[in-house]
Amino acid sequence: MKYCSHCGNELLDEAVVCPRCGCRVESQRVNVDRNDLFLAIKIFMIIGCVVISLSTLFIGLAWTLPMTLSACRRLDKREPIGVGFKVCTLLFVNLVAGILLLCADTENYIG
Repeated sequence: MKYCSHCGNELLDEAVVCPRCGCRVESQRVNVDRNDLFLAIKIFMIIGCVVISLSTLFIGLAWTLPMTLSACRRLDKREPIGVGFKVCTLLFVNLVAGILLLCADTENYIG
C-alpha cells in the first residue's frame, strides 16, 4: 500500500493522482546500482561464452570471446556501447546479457 506524500491519504497501487488533495503521486521506481547491472551483464556474457564454446566444440569462441572481452572493457572504462553490438550480443552470445545491455543506459554515464 502507498500513501500520498502531500496529505498522507492511503492510495491504490495504480493511483496517479491523489483523490483527496489532487496532487500527482510520485512514482516509486526500483533503483538498481549501475555497477551491479554491469556485473550481471559481464557474468551472463561469460556464461554464454562458456556454453556456446562447449556446445560448438570451441568454435564458438571465435565470436563470443572477442565480444565478451570487448563488452567487459567498454563497461569498465565507461565507454558507450552501440545498439548494433547490443543486438549482436543478444543474438550470438547470451539472451539475458543482450536484454540487460539494451535496457542499460550505456551512453550516458553521469555519476
